[in-house]
Amino acid sequence: MCMGSPSSRARRTARARQLAFGFRTWGGARVRAGRPPNGKVAGVSHLRRPSQSRHHPLHVTLRISRGVPSLRARLFASVRHALAAGRERFGFRLVHFSVQSNHLHLLVEADDRRALARGVQGLCVRVARAVNRQLERKGRLFADRYHARILKTARAAHFALRYVLLNARKHSARGAGAAVPIGFIDECSSAAWFDGFARPAALAFGARRVRAEWAAASRLASPVVRPQSWLLRVGYRSLDFDVDDVPGA
Repeated sequence: MCMGSPSSRARRTARARQLAFGFRTWGGARVRAGRPPNGKVAGVSHLRRPSQSRHHPLHVTLRISRGVPSLRARLFASVRHALAAGRERFGFRLVHFSVQSNHLHLLVEADDRRALARGVQGLCVRVARAVNRQLERKGRLFADRYHARILKTARAAHFALRYVLLNARKHSARGAGAAVPIGFIDECSSAAWFDGFARPAALAFGARRVRAEWAAASRLASPVVRPQSWLLRVGYRSLDFDVDDVPGA
């Protein structure tokens, strides 16, 4: 078999060397790749959020940066007014909230993913401005992106309502917050405007006073809006919960 002349073999070798090239070593999946977190560890994934339906409410959690005083003390009035100012915009609706020392729980409805993003962003801007103005501080207020859990069943809506409106009892049971008296609603939540407790409204102590104080301080009847989704209007009522229940207990 003819192997070719030495000159032709040399040309083939040179051509092979010319075609070889090195791959770039940056980019792709590897340790510390991608958008950096807002802190030492990213609390919420930066992946694209799933699509959103107006029929499915969401449980949204917002965490506050370290070093900010408790939102349940002198800052609460400013936070509640800020939440009320952005309660219904761009197809977004704030249905319920609970303000804890270093985080907020919200139950919201949104017509689509864009409405959700714009609505939560608007609330964050208003709350950050109100808190920073009162504390005479500057900089980021929220520690990371918001966490949103879509509620697709009546059972999920029931436990989300229970968790949000009674969240203060969960923290006090763990020794991480001031106790809410037996029979009383949490004043740092929207429980005063909730009519689904397993007791007559007159026996949800503190609710009437909270509503009266809000009416005197605001032109709005309520800091939240009435739900439009079936899950938060009717579906959750398949199971009862009371003002003294402790979520997770």
